[in-house]
Amino acid sequence: MDGGGGGGEDGTQQPHLVLAHKLFLLSQPDLDDLAMVGLRDDVLAAVKSDDMAALYESLGANGVLETDAALLSEMRGRIQEETRKFDEKIADAEENLGESEVREAHLAKSLYFIRVGEKEKALEQLKITEGKTVAVGQKMDLVFYALQIGLFHMDFDLISKSIDKAKILFEEGGDWERKNRLKVYEGLYCMATRDFKKATSLFLDSISTFTTYELFPYDTFIFYTVLTSVITLDRVSLKQKVVDAPEILAVIGKVPHLSEFLNSLYNCQYKSFFVAFSGLTEQIKLDRYLQPHFRYFMREVRTVVYSQFLESYKSVTMEAMAVSFGVTVDFIDQELSRFIAAGKLHCKIDKVAGVLETNRPDSRNAFYQSTIKQGDFLLNRIQKLSRVIDL
Repeated sequence: MDGGGGGGEDGTQQPHLVLAHKLFLLSQPDLDDLAMVGLRDDVLAAVKSDDMAALYESLGANGVLETDAALLSEMRGRIQEETRKFDEKIADAEENLGESEVREAHLAKSLYFIRVGEKEKALEQLKITEGKTVAVGQKMDLVFYALQIGLFHMDFDLISKSIDKAKILFEEGGDWERKNRLKVYEGLYCMATRDFKKATSLFLDSISTFTTYELFPYDTFIFYTVLTSVITLDRVSLKQKVVDAPEILAVIGKVPHLSEFLNSLYNCQYKSFFVAFSGLTEQIKLDRYLQPHFRYFMREVRTVVYSQFLESYKSVTMEAMAVSFGVTVDFIDQELSRFIAAGKLHCKIDKVAGVLETNRPDSRNAFYQSTIKQGDFLLNRIQKLSRVIDL
């Protein structure tokens, strides 16, 4: 995981996050045996390359890899030897060199523990390194290392605390490049914890300033931005910020089905939308950040598209809707029944006539009633206050 805190300059994804994705794929039952064999080989090669003894032992215990006791012993021996060398360098720097060299020696030890996957030791060593660090920018880089550790382990508590820490550091100073990078980290955290609205806002803010290649390539970033935008933005905002955004238009074609998914939704081409949507489901299901929210996301997207269709009608036949979406009447009946029962759609089904009747809530009337209620509450408070003053 070396080079991750200030990473992304060379446009490459952080190797341990690539490894984390492969480990996630190994846990998916849908993958075929041939893909599993390839993934196991890749994981073993990465683990051996970085002497990730703790991870190797854990994967062996979980039956993901076969444990070779001799290999494990060799890894541990090398880690012990390297740690001893780092301690000698730190001692030498403290005795013979300046504060900057002492910090560099501690940082090197931190990065080594990150590389070999020793989470607790890495975090402890990063804390020691922070104590030797004066510049806000360098402190921020240490926070980025902690964030990457958090993302590798999907430790949301560590990620949340690191983001809060970064924001406090930015109050002391900090450059725009690091601030923009933090937005992507926070957006990814929000998406992974199902705060899609905040994730959308942070992602859209970062479209033209994206440099966080250590997390994922730019086309993956656009994939996340489009998906979160579709379920959180209204049509006007979606058009302005996503559909017509030049940065998105430049790369959206690189992600299979994504352009059709976005444009067919906006252009009300519902049959094409469902085809593109079904093409995207596998990508969502095999994404380690989105997979836990797969069912929720699928439901929210369908809510958006059904609401958009019904918005144009006071009443419409179920057959007409089924034809528009390229599905059967029975499918539409079952789908809408579930969404209506859950309060997601404001319409009712006339089963006998085979008609859908919309009963959208009157937002203007609701706002009027709310204003009246708040006004009454305020008048009561004023009357009570006037009595107290009179006394």
